Amino acid sequence: MNNARAAAEAVDALRRGWPIAIRGTEGTLRLLAIETGDGTRLASFDPAGTAPVLLSAGRAATLKLANQRDAATPDAPVLVERVAWLDFDAATALADPQFDLATPLKGPFRAIPVVQTDAATAALRLARIAGLLPAFFVLEGDAEHAITLADIDAHEDADRLRIVGRARLPVEAAEDAEIVAFRTDEMPGEHIALLIGQPNGEAPLVRLHSECLTGDMLGSLKCDCGPQLKAAIAEIAKSGWGILLYLRQEGRGIGLINKLRAYALQDQGFDTVDANTRLGFAIDARNFRVAARMLSLLGQPRIRLLTNNPQKVETLRAAGVDVLERVPHVLPANPHNARYLATKRDRTGHEF
Repeated sequence: MNNARAAAEAVDALRRGWPIAIRGTEGTLRLLAIETGDGTRLASFDPAGTAPVLLSAGRAATLKLANQRDAATPDAPVLVERVAWLDFDAATALADPQFDLATPLKGPFRAIPVVQTDAATAALRLARIAGLLPAFFVLEGDAEHAITLADIDAHEDADRLRIVGRARLPVEAAEDAEIVAFRTDEMPGEHIALLIGQPNGEAPLVRLHSECLTGDMLGSLKCDCGPQLKAAIAEIAKSGWGILLYLRQEGRGIGLINKLRAYALQDQGFDTVDANTRLGFAIDARNFRVAARMLSLLGQPRIRLLTNNPQKVETLRAAGVDVLERVPHVLPANPHNARYLATKRDRTGHEF
C-alpha cells in the first residue's frame, strides 16, 4: 500500500518548517528541514541538542568530508556529528553553499554511520521535491504519522498524470494551436502541451521545454531558454504539425529558489554542473517520464524530438516513446550564456 497524499502533506510540512518522519526498511528518521526551521523549532524538535545533520554526498564532498570512511561512498547520504557549537546558525552555513565564501572556515566535522540509509536517501529526495536545500536535523525513533518510501514513489508517479482541460490558443508564430493541461492530485503545478497545427499522419515534431521563469518570462541572458522556447514554437509551426511540452520542472528539477542559489554560485565562479552538485543535487533531476505520459495521453507514441541533448532521446525511449529522429535545435550564444552553453556541450553531452 502507498499513499501519495501522505507524501504531499509531508512536502507541505517541510515547506512550513514542521518536522516530518520517514520510515524505511532499517528504521524511522524524524527530520527538521534546516532551510525552513529556526532556533526555536530546533530546540522543540531536539531539546537535548544531539540531533546530527543530514547532508547529501555532493555537499559533504564540498566540505572535504569524503576522505572520512562514513562519507566516502558516492551518492550516499552523510550524517555530521552534532557538537556543542553546531547550533542552528552553524547548521545553516553548513547546508547552504552560498555562505561558503562568507564563512570559509568550518569544522572540524566528523561523519558518523548512517544506519537508516534508505530513509535518509528518501529525505534528500523529498527535499528536492519540496524545492528545499537537502539538509536536515535528524533523530531516530518511530513516529505515528511517518511516511514510507512507497508514498514518495506514488507522489512522483507520472502515470497518475491526467488531462484536466484544453482549449484553442492562437499564439505568436502559431495561430493554429491548442493548449492542453495535465496534473495529478498531489503534484503542485500543471504541465502544459501546446499542440501546433493538425495531425497529418506523420510523427509530430516535439520539443520538451522545462519551465524557466527567468528565461521564459523575464528574458534572462544567463541561459538560452527563452530564445529556445520561441524558436521551438516557430520550428514546430514550420514543420506543419507538432507538440511543445512545457514541463513544470524549474532549474532542471531543483526548483526556482535552488536555481537562484545555483546562479549565485555561478557568480562566484562555478559552472552550472558544479553549482548543482555543491548544492547537493543531481546535475539533472528532471523526471522525463512525465513527458512520456503526456505523449501517451495525447495518443502520440512516435515522435521526432527537437533537442540538442541525446540523453533526452534515450530517456524517452526507455519510457516507451518511439523517438524516430533527433532534430538539432541550435541557437547563437550571447556574452552572458557562452560559458553555460560550453558547459552543456563539454560536461553534459549536448551536441551543438
